[in-house]
Amino acid sequence: MPTFFPELDLDNFVYDESAEACYLGDIVAFGTVFLSIFYSLVFAFGLVGNLLVVLALTNSRKPKSITDIYLLNLALSDLLFVATLPFWTHYVINEEGLHNAVCKLTTAFFFIGFFGGIFFITVISVDRYLAIVLAANSMNNRTVQHGVTISLGVWAAAILVAAPQFMFTKRKGNECLGDYPQVLQEIWPVLRNSEANLLGFLLPLLIMSFCYFRIIQTLFSCKNHKKARAIKLILVVVVVFFLFWTPYNIVIFMETLKFYNFFPSCDMKKDLKLALIVTETVAFSHCCLNPLIYAFAGEKFRRYLGHLYRKCLAVLCGRSVHVNFTPESQRSRQESILSSFTHYTSDGEGSILL
Repeated sequence: MPTFFPELDLDNFVYDESAEACYLGDIVAFGTVFLSIFYSLVFAFGLVGNLLVVLALTNSRKPKSITDIYLLNLALSDLLFVATLPFWTHYVINEEGLHNAVCKLTTAFFFIGFFGGIFFITVISVDRYLAIVLAANSMNNRTVQHGVTISLGVWAAAILVAAPQFMFTKRKGNECLGDYPQVLQEIWPVLRNSEANLLGFLLPLLIMSFCYFRIIQTLFSCKNHKKARAIKLILVVVVVFFLFWTPYNIVIFMETLKFYNFFPSCDMKKDLKLALIVTETVAFSHCCLNPLIYAFAGEKFRRYLGHLYRKCLAVLCGRSVHVNFTPESQRSRQESILSSFTHYTSDGEGSILL
């Protein structure tokens, strides 16, 4: 979660066991500059990239597939997440902070987008598993209507899981933080961090690893020269998720241990706060990667971007343009599986993005 969120994160002083003041002002000052720049960059790239994905999915004349439904909701989750970053940037650099209503809404949207994005990545992994490993059994269940129903369930789950993260958040002084009842002050921050570790990382990682391991096994059993590209794309999805989120979740776990005085020295507190700032920047930038993966792996998405570029160029030059974005003809079942596992559907329809 944002490094300025935990109750003690914005304090310039933390006290160790010997009751000597531990000055964190230099770390806080560094975080103020670093995070404000980082949030601005992630907002810009995340907004543009995910808006392009939404436009590509909504403007195509091709019938939507269940994969497109999940990809659209993933992009919307990322957009909801990045939409909160300008408010956090204002909060970081402005001493007045956020108004109470803005504080509550921004925190709620942040965590709903945060968990929603991870949940939809997990659902896409399960959908790929059903489409490739259990293709025959899942053919009748993988419909657009089924995808809409699952997506609504995922959004409900994201709101439910995010609720403990923001339900006690309010403006207190000039800070936006959790104001817990007396009986929950010690246990609630621990539960928040534990929930983020378990439901926001470990469980999705285990599900993704199982699904993609079985997919790789299935692809190895197919004799096709394109299977290497599909396997590489699988590894990119899993490895990128692992690399971007693991350091941050390790630090979150260490933050939990801090509540039990595992890090009594001032230097350890400084290192932990600095690590939280750095790993957060890596983790939050993951929301910008999906459009990049589409652009490099999806031929249709690249073609759509080219069409959009030519259209904008024609408008700027004052000339009319008559170019339609028409995806290529459908490929065979086996070729679709092996060349683009992430966008394959068991009914033979590929995603609009590929």
